[in-house]
Amino acid sequence: MHVEPRLPLLSPNQLNDKQKPLYEDMKKGIASDFSAFQTMDENGALMGPWNPWLHDPEIGGAIWNLTKVMTAQAKLPDDVRQVVILVVGAHFDAAYELYAHVAVAEARGMTDARLATLCSGLKANDLSEEESIGYDVAYALVNGGTLPRPAWDLAVERFGLHGATELVYLVGLYCMVSTTLNGFAVQVPEPDET
Repeated sequence: MHVEPRLPLLSPNQLNDKQKPLYEDMKKGIASDFSAFQTMDENGALMGPWNPWLHDPEIGGAIWNLTKVMTAQAKLPDDVRQVVILVVGAHFDAAYELYAHVAVAEARGMTDARLATLCSGLKANDLSEEESIGYDVAYALVNGGTLPRPAWDLAVERFGLHGATELVYLVGLYCMVSTTLNGFAVQVPEPDET
């Protein structure tokens, strides 16, 4: 079922004085950290979660700042981060998030079989011990309730207290990203646009 996007893409010439610096900061960050997938249209309008965040620069700016900190201060291995993000995206069926992070994971060598399994909401049987811990924590959290103690204990044992807390915050951030994408019916770029 196709749903029309709920917010128009904002091209640079439509931005007000509060949106312009946020746009520039997001454009700079996206160029350095999110280059494996389409993030901008031909007019320079940001796509994905960045467009809704631009529509409300006070709240969107705060979410963007959290995103930047979570990226810049990341201590978890990137393969664990990608598994976690895909678990969250699959749980929410957030099309743009899956589109984006499948591209990131492919660029980093994740197999199609693993991607298909994770994007189907299932646990891939070839995950490393670290990836498996990330999967279990993310899966437990997106399905509600308190994170089971054994999952927390394994995360702390493997990643340290900072890494375990980062794991929890990463799930929360991508829940926010997923609900942003779904709430505003953010579309995946058409194949002929990439």
